[in-house]
Amino acid sequence: MYLRRPLTLLSAALLSTAGVSASATADSAHPCARQAHIAVPGAELQTTACLPDMTTAATAGTAYTDPADWASLAAKGTKNPTGVPGIQVDGYFPDSSHLNKTHGWNHDSQFVIRLPEHWTGGLVVTGAPGTRKQYSLDTLISDWVIAQGYAFASIDKGNSGPDFYTDGKRPGDAIVEWNRRTTELTRAAKTVVRQAYGHHPRRTYMTGISNGGYLTRWQLENHPELYDGGVDWEGALWTPDGPNLLTYLPTAVAYQAGRATHDDMLATGFAPGTEFLWPYHKAAYWGLTQKVYRAEVDPSYDPKCPGASAGSTTAEILAPCASDASYDYASRPLSVRRAVERISLTGRIGKPMLTLHGSLDALLPIATDSDVYTRMIDDSHRGRLHRSYTIEGGTHVDGLYDAYPDRLRPILPCYRSAFGALTDWVEHRTAPPASGVVPRPASGDLVNSCVLH
Repeated sequence: MYLRRPLTLLSAALLSTAGVSASATADSAHPCARQAHIAVPGAELQTTACLPDMTTAATAGTAYTDPADWASLAAKGTKNPTGVPGIQVDGYFPDSSHLNKTHGWNHDSQFVIRLPEHWTGGLVVTGAPGTRKQYSLDTLISDWVIAQGYAFASIDKGNSGPDFYTDGKRPGDAIVEWNRRTTELTRAAKTVVRQAYGHHPRRTYMTGISNGGYLTRWQLENHPELYDGGVDWEGALWTPDGPNLLTYLPTAVAYQAGRATHDDMLATGFAPGTEFLWPYHKAAYWGLTQKVYRAEVDPSYDPKCPGASAGSTTAEILAPCASDASYDYASRPLSVRRAVERISLTGRIGKPMLTLHGSLDALLPIATDSDVYTRMIDDSHRGRLHRSYTIEGGTHVDGLYDAYPDRLRPILPCYRSAFGALTDWVEHRTAPPASGVVPRPASGDLVNSCVLH
C-alpha cells in the first residue's frame, strides 16, 4: 500500500494554525529530529507536526484536535496537565467509507498518534467511544497519558456518526471493522514509536470508554500478544444469547413511548436510583442507540427506520423508531444471533485488565453489562487477570455530574487511579485492590481525586 504524503502547502497551513515550524531542526538532540523518519505503516495519508504543546489547552481551536468530539465527556473543573511538546501524526488508513468529515478529508479510518518529547517507554492505544471520532478522548485520556510520557494512539474505529451502520455489506460489518482497525492502529503505532525513539514500546496498554471499553475487552481476548494490559471503562457487552444492548434498550424505548412501566425498567436491569437520569437518557440516548445498533445487526426488522440515514436534524437523529418499542431480540431469526456472534465477547482475556463501571449508569446498566462480563471472565477461569470496580454514583458520561453534583461523581479520577494500579500490577507485580465498590466520598474534590479500596 502506498503512502501518500500531504502537499507542502497543506502541511504549512496546518502547522501555521498552531504557530509552529513545519521543519525539524538538523540538531539530532531536537525532540522532533526524527519527524522526517515517521511513516505510518499502511497509512494512505499522513501529516506530521512538531508541536510545543500537544495537550488540548494549546490545541483547541487548531487542526490538532476537535472540541466538538470531546464535548460533554468530562466534568467541569477537571484538572488536566499542559505543556507537553512532541510530534503529532494525523492521517487515515485506506477505507471505502466517508462518514468522518474531519480535516475535510471525508474519509474514515482516521487516526491520531502523539509522541511526547520526554518518552518513558510506553504506548497507550484507544478507540472512540459511542459514534465519536479520533479526538474524542483527548481530554479524558490523551492529555493525561502524554504528560506521563506515554505515546498515544486513537482511531475513529473505521466509521463514525449516527449513520455508522450503513458501512459494510453484512449485518455486523461496521462493528467488526472497529476491532480490525484498532488492531491495525496498534501494530502501526508500535512501528511509529520505534521510528521516533529508536525501539519499540516496552509496554503497550489498551484502554477506552463505552465502545472503547468494548474494544479493550475484545483486543485483550483476541490479540493479547499486542498488549501488556488494559483498563476497560464501562465497555459495551455483546453476547449472542444476551444480554446485549438489544435485550434491554427496547424496554427503555417502550417506557419512553408509555408502553412499559417503572417496574419493567427495573426488571430489565436498570438500577433503582437512576430514575432522575431517565429523562435525559430518554431525550438523548435510548431511542438513537436502539435504532442504530438494531439497524447494524438486524436491518430486516424495520428497513424503513432508520433506513439510509438516522436523520438529517438533531431531532430526527435522536428520535426512536416506533417499531423498536416492540422489538424482541429473543424472537428474532437465527441470522441476527449470528450477526451478534461476530462481534461478541467471551470473557477469555489474555492479559491483566481492570474494569470500572458506574452504579448509576442509565445507558449500559451495570447489572446487564460489567457484572455479567465479570462472571464471564470468572467462568473462563481468567479471574486472576481481572479486577472489577463499581464506582458508586458514577454514570455513563461524566459531564452529567455538573447537573447533579449532589448525586453523581465523575469516574475519570477513578480511571486514572485504576490506570496507575494496572501499570503497577504489570510492571512491578503489585496486585491492585480487590474487586468491589468504590464508595462515593461525602466531601472532597470528587472531580479530581479517587482512591480505589
